Amino acid sequence: MKRLIAPFAAGAASLVAAAPAWAQEAAPAAFVPTAEMVNKGDVAWMLVASAFVLMMSVPALALFYGGLVRTKNMLSVLMQVLTIVCVAALVWFGWGYSMAFTSTGTPFPKLFGGLDKAFLAGVSPSTFAATFSNGVYLPEYVFVIFQMTFACITPALIVGAFAERVKFTPLIIFTVLWLTLAYFPIAHMVWYWAGPDFLNAAPDDSGLLWGWGALDFAGGTVVHINAGLAGLIGCLVIGPRLGFKHEPMPPHSLVMTMIGASLLWIGWFGFNAGSGLEANAFGALAFINTFTATAGAGVTWAVIEQIVHKKPSLLGAASGVVAGLVAITPAAGFAHPGTAIILGAVASAICFVFVTKVKNALNYDDSLDVFGIHCVGGIVGAIGTGIVADPSLGGQGWIDYTAPVAKAGAYDMAAQVMTQLWAVGTTVVWTGIVSTVLFLGLKYTIGLRPTAEVEAEGLDINEHGERAYNL
Repeated sequence: MKRLIAPFAAGAASLVAAAPAWAQEAAPAAFVPTAEMVNKGDVAWMLVASAFVLMMSVPALALFYGGLVRTKNMLSVLMQVLTIVCVAALVWFGWGYSMAFTSTGTPFPKLFGGLDKAFLAGVSPSTFAATFSNGVYLPEYVFVIFQMTFACITPALIVGAFAERVKFTPLIIFTVLWLTLAYFPIAHMVWYWAGPDFLNAAPDDSGLLWGWGALDFAGGTVVHINAGLAGLIGCLVIGPRLGFKHEPMPPHSLVMTMIGASLLWIGWFGFNAGSGLEANAFGALAFINTFTATAGAGVTWAVIEQIVHKKPSLLGAASGVVAGLVAITPAAGFAHPGTAIILGAVASAICFVFVTKVKNALNYDDSLDVFGIHCVGGIVGAIGTGIVADPSLGGQGWIDYTAPVAKAGAYDMAAQVMTQLWAVGTTVVWTGIVSTVLFLGLKYTIGLRPTAEVEAEGLDINEHGERAYNL
């Protein structure tokens, strides 16, 4: 589980201190990892899981979002997602990994890390990011790669909230600043643990929310609430699309949206099951929960549409699938497959209400329902994790995934739900403030929105000089 594992250099402490800024020059000859120290099955699985998560951004999210916009903006969405992935990967290499997964060199170690590992200083084939009780280590490069894919998809999720009406350059500037000030600190608070023993680690050794005991297996707070709320703030600051509620704006290709949603579901197995960091039974638990919760959510949305509209839609079923994926993310390694179905169904129903009723009542233009699905679904999943993790419901309770050994008799559902609420509230306040400041700052300096003429003609030809379709 990512949040249980704090990157550290295996072997003598001098290994990290001695490693130069560019890791290839590195490891002292005195330390050579043996075959017994690394499980090749774990390494292989984690590299495959990383590729799966990358697939969630490109092509999955790009196609999912691209199919939902109008033809004149299809290419712009593809370009936004692709560029954000590239930029986020470079930022992660530069300072993101260090800010998220170190605690030294910073005046506020509970909130964000320092720059000790900026540009992967001290990271080499001879350093490790996780050690398990059986003496098996995970190479640090593997951990860096896996976490990099999470940093890539999270800001890409945001663009769906104000699709078809944002300029390209300010969006990329926002991405760099938002990753630095919102994503990396939240990831550090939730997933960074620096103690030698999880069950006995002092809270001062860890990120703020981890020290509180918040449960987030794969990113309900870090990814979905974080991105979903930022998307809402962005769409409010930028304003609604021209013609919003006055002219039809149907998706131009639900076929592409279906393909994108399907690829998201496949990639999500790497997202959730990979978050255990091992190829073991707990990875399998996260895998099946990702399957059952999503299936329950997709069916629930379709049933609700059948009752309300008398016609279940493909767009609705795809939305339900994504809502289920979002909701199970924080609970994937804790829930029983049966309670996972219930969690997915509940999240799907609540997201349906927000997407079809609340958004219309409040009259905000969240173009592709980023807030209604990712933030709302993430909140339901984060709070629900405190319930479904209860061993009395078949959950795993508090587990040290490095052992694994449960903390027998220590689980208190009410207390855990309250902790989850505190974690949700902290994430909302932190990213809410950061996102508001960034969006307003960009709006009143270089500007966020294209002219009305550009927006009317479409971003494809005006922002990028080409079209998705030359018919």
